Amino acid sequence: MTEPLRPAAGMAVAPIDHAVARLRHVALTRETRPYLDRSVRQDRCPNCRLLLSHCMCALRPPPQQARAGVCLIMAEFEALKPSNTGWLIADLLADTSAFAWARTVLDPALPALLNDPQWQPYLVFPGEFASAERVRSDLLPVPPLATGTDLCSECVDASRRPLFVLLDGTWAEACKMFRKSPYLDRLPVLSLQPEQLSRYRLRRHIHANHFCTAEVAALCLALAGEAQLAQRLEAYLDVFSTRYLQARQSVPADLTDAAHQQWRALCAK
Repeated sequence: MTEPLRPAAGMAVAPIDHAVARLRHVALTRETRPYLDRSVRQDRCPNCRLLLSHCMCALRPPPQQARAGVCLIMAEFEALKPSNTGWLIADLLADTSAFAWARTVLDPALPALLNDPQWQPYLVFPGEFASAERVRSDLLPVPPLATGTDLCSECVDASRRPLFVLLDGTWAEACKMFRKSPYLDRLPVLSLQPEQLSRYRLRRHIHANHFCTAEVAALCLALAGEAQLAQRLEAYLDVFSTRYLQARQSVPADLTDAAHQQWRALCAK
């Protein structure tokens, strides 16, 4: 069974209004060097970024409120890439923020968010790149640390809402953002040790244990006790990845495949 879900010819599509969509709009208005999308000659839905023949907007649910939030710090061009999965997080999670990264320019709204007393920010990154005092594997409070260490006892407060700071870009870009963002140095580093290998199929990873941004967000949400939302994000990613690859291969979208069945089952709960 194929599904021709796409906007009709000439139909105006109401733009999505979430953090990543707004960041993409700003990037499009400011961009002077064209981002080279190999499928640029094919019309894409402005909301889901898939080819019109494989548009999945009809499957997008309203964004969900949760105790946890996500802050995306996005590399140059990342918001413009059709394969970006930070967009999927913003589709599902109401408290998603997005900021463009630049080495010499800092949006003042970013440190304001990180200093907001309602949030306990965690920088999600492999622990081997940070000092041992900063590294966490859970969201529990830490005992007081000696004076002069990188992380003071006030830096982790379990009574606050967890805010997961994700560096959204290629692995090389994420490493550069980690090294050259001094305003992140005071944050605890949440080092995930997931059991499963990445299921993301749209970009080639150097290492099998490198995860795409939406997968990392799902792992963080599960750690924060948002198990149902984490499952929905994983399933939503699977639908997006399936449709993206089907469009690339000129295969019609299929509502009966495993990804769509899983998504419908979770939406029915």
